[in-house]
Amino acid sequence: MQAVVNWRQRPDKDMEKIKQASKVILDQTGFKGNTAVILGSGLGGFTDAIKDKRTLKYSEIPHYVEPTVEGHSGKLTVGNLNDKDILVANGRLHMYEGHSKDRVVFPIRVLRECGIENLIITNSAGSLRKENPPGTIMIIEGHLDFTFQDGFNDPDLITDRKFHSPELSSIANSVALRNSIAIAKGNYCWVLGPAYETSLEIKYFRSFNGSAVGMSTLPEIREGGVLGLKLLTLSLITNFAAGLSEQPLTHEEVLENAGNSTDKMIKLLSGIIEGIKK
Repeated sequence: MQAVVNWRQRPDKDMEKIKQASKVILDQTGFKGNTAVILGSGLGGFTDAIKDKRTLKYSEIPHYVEPTVEGHSGKLTVGNLNDKDILVANGRLHMYEGHSKDRVVFPIRVLRECGIENLIITNSAGSLRKENPPGTIMIIEGHLDFTFQDGFNDPDLITDRKFHSPELSSIANSVALRNSIAIAKGNYCWVLGPAYETSLEIKYFRSFNGSAVGMSTLPEIREGGVLGLKLLTLSLITNFAAGLSEQPLTHEEVLENAGNSTDKMIKLLSGIIEGIKK
């Protein structure tokens, strides 16, 4: 059973800013749900499936910072999906944009203040495995920190249910099976970026049973776990990592492949949200 965290008692120098931001979101959108989705690069099409939409730009929210990476529009969308009020964050910050960890995870703290209990995190990632080509959707069951910000030791594989909810993973599996959506499972490797990895780095990641690699998400997973959220991370594989393809890696390829997979990602996310208990 997931431990309950009294997150309000957690020391946080930004608590006043968090309350100000959440108040604006709730006042402007009327959000009353408990589930949120964070969209990765090129996955903004998911909001097309939402009814009765209310949209709020990050620039309209106190203390929010607008993303600068293409494919991240910097908007919150609140609306109805399968008779549930949900909140969708289209765009995230990356540390390679020059942001601190605190700034990157600030939106997660705000979401918790808004009443979020279930958080589905999506991203676009590079495949470390030939059997998982672009277009594959991967349920992340574990994560590895290859940023080496906390030291030079080899990273540990973290599969704790605090960060990767078995309940939400089971729902995702069932939805994929019902809708004939091919799904993979694996471990996400976090790197700082913005440069893509070398083939030697990819071999190194694979030696620790890494399955996908990306430049985001892990700070959000860690913060969500600390705050006691139920977490599900879905990686949309948008390219092969270096050494697995003869083609050079580009962000344009990431966006194109993400766009090509919008329909099945919408179907999967919609089914997961429907399956979450109120």
